[in-house]
Amino acid sequence: MCNLYSITTNQAAIIALFRVINRYVGNLAPMPGVFPDYKAPIVRNGPGGRELATARWGMPSSSKALMDATKKRAEKLQAKGKPVDFNELLRMEPDGGTTNIRNVKSKHWTRWLGVENRCLVPFNSFSEFNKAEGGDVWFALDETRPLACFAGIWTNWTSVRKVKEGETTNDLYAFLTTEPNAEVGAIHPKTMPVILTTPVEVETWMTAPPDEVLKLQRPLSDGSLKIVARGVKEDPVGQTT
Repeated sequence: MCNLYSITTNQAAIIALFRVINRYVGNLAPMPGVFPDYKAPIVRNGPGGRELATARWGMPSSSKALMDATKKRAEKLQAKGKPVDFNELLRMEPDGGTTNIRNVKSKHWTRWLGVENRCLVPFNSFSEFNKAEGGDVWFALDETRPLACFAGIWTNWTSVRKVKEGETTNDLYAFLTTEPNAEVGAIHPKTMPVILTTPVEVETWMTAPPDEVLKLQRPLSDGSLKIVARGVKEDPVGQTT
């Protein structure tokens, strides 16, 4: 599971590579470490063309996941002799979101597979954690960390992300995952992000019918990624402003 990546390329390069027409962001500071629930740049389809915007990392979790979490919280409160309004508890259950999406055939995710909810998630490098290998192991297309993107989805959603924030409305995103290629599999044998590396793949993801775009949910070919850093929570190398 990928829960850490970097995006240090400036927005002018993002706009140029992904043919952005409109932007709804101010200055984008380099982000050598993007963690779950951080606000980071995405490129999405808009009425006038592609838009560069920011969103919080973590799509809405499934109703089952929230129900299970609420039941556990209710049981703890009841064990302490406190009254429980289950419906209100469920409404206010904090949901930090789901960062990685594998089972795209789930009804929970199919509603967001239309072109209006697809997005590109720009990145320079991403990390997979392996304690035996020194912690976070960072991968990129090569040592220069060229700009690329994950295949993502986004939505506007009202929920409780954090208890201290209460109920808020936010643009949220996550990206698809798949089985790992050789390089990632040696560190994390279960998954890797779905990475788009060519203009054709980017165009397909942003415009094609769902049945066609899901063919992109596949690992990169073996040898396509390089390990560029180990044991650090940020990867600022190649940072540009």
